[in-house]
Amino acid sequence: MTAASPPEVLRAPLVVEFPFTRSLGPVQSAFLTGLRQRAVLGVRTSDGRVMVPPAEYDPATAEEIRELVEVAPTGTVTTWAWNGEPRPHQPLGTPFAWVLVRLDGADTAILHALDAPGPDAVSTGMRVRIRWAAERTGAITDIACFEPYGGRPEEGGAAPHDGVFADPVTGIVAEARLDYTYSPGRAQTAYINALSERRTVGERCPSCHKVYVPPRGACPTCGVATTERVEVGPAGTVTTFCIVNIKARNLDIDVPYVYAHIALDGAGLALHGRIGGIPYDQVRMGLRVEPVWTDGGRYPDHYRPTGEPDADYDAYKELL
Repeated sequence: MTAASPPEVLRAPLVVEFPFTRSLGPVQSAFLTGLRQRAVLGVRTSDGRVMVPPAEYDPATAEEIRELVEVAPTGTVTTWAWNGEPRPHQPLGTPFAWVLVRLDGADTAILHALDAPGPDAVSTGMRVRIRWAAERTGAITDIACFEPYGGRPEEGGAAPHDGVFADPVTGIVAEARLDYTYSPGRAQTAYINALSERRTVGERCPSCHKVYVPPRGACPTCGVATTERVEVGPAGTVTTFCIVNIKARNLDIDVPYVYAHIALDGAGLALHGRIGGIPYDQVRMGLRVEPVWTDGGRYPDHYRPTGEPDADYDAYKELL
């Protein structure tokens, strides 16, 4: 007789993304507008250093910096790392090097991509120059990448610049995105699988005996693994709640509605859920509720009153 194999731990691709919109002050506006015009601007600090990319405040003294200067589009690699597997939306679709380049006339380095045939073609101290994008909009991507360059460093240093351009860039939208594969682990896989059967399962700590729902695989208080599974609920008690008055995007729920912490019977930790089946202004601490499932739903759609008398405060005060 062979032992049953453990259930497969769940895994799924997950994407977290949001557009970050920010306005630009005079320094960053001049820098990005300059890139659109194929000019690289930096700032000169009170001690004479030239910072590229420019900062609005001196990192050493915290004083405001406004003296703009133009540096050369050529420079020297100060350090680098090879990227053999470019990800989507990175500067180049073929393997390339991430490089820090100190442009001629600057005292700090700028991070960007270097188009090179392989890691053997990259070295600290090598000379490079900017390859400009064919279409420029006033963004860091106006620098398509750096490319190897055989010329010597330009002399003369940074030249003063008034930072004045026609139609300056005053704001940007940065698309922040993170793609990864998420696994809830052994404990939460069992929890999710039980929810698909309309059961709520937690795990009990062998030391303090508290039942965690959702389970975490270990007790955060005692620091020991939890393996004993315990079915809790289905009913529970509202411990605390809030009234939501702002409608979330892509959420088909009319406002106002109530979101609550609910201590399921037998659980040592409250979980959260939406309260329905009762006017929002009648939800209260101690209200006894039960889950409502939709056809095919893998988790409760909301919780509704059971009709039982409210729980005594002493019965749930430790779970607030």
